[in-house]
Amino acid sequence: MTDTPEYFPSRLDRIEQIMLGLAERQANTQQQLDSLTENVNRVLARSAILDDVLLELRDSHEEHQRNFETHQRNFEQHRQDFQEHQRTTNAALQSLEAILLQLTRNHS
Repeated sequence: MTDTPEYFPSRLDRIEQIMLGLAERQANTQQQLDSLTENVNRVLARSAILDDVLLELRDSHEEHQRNFETHQRNFEQHRQDFQEHQRTTNAALQSLEAILLQLTRNHS
């Protein structure tokens, strides 16, 4: 140290500078890591919520699909019942028409 002029930092001073720089970089890295951890935790929490929403939507969709299929079967059954009722009504009307024609012929 005695050979070193005043304007050159001593070896100990340089080591201290390096360590201060490393400490600053480590603090910066820790801050970035904390921020990243916070972001990851926020994303994971949102992901869990979205997973729950997706499960609800899937269950709801399946229930709506079952209800739709039930309504579709009911509609088809009602359509068939209506067609059968219409055939029965038409047959009854034809019978009544035949009876009416028979009565009109008999009274003529």
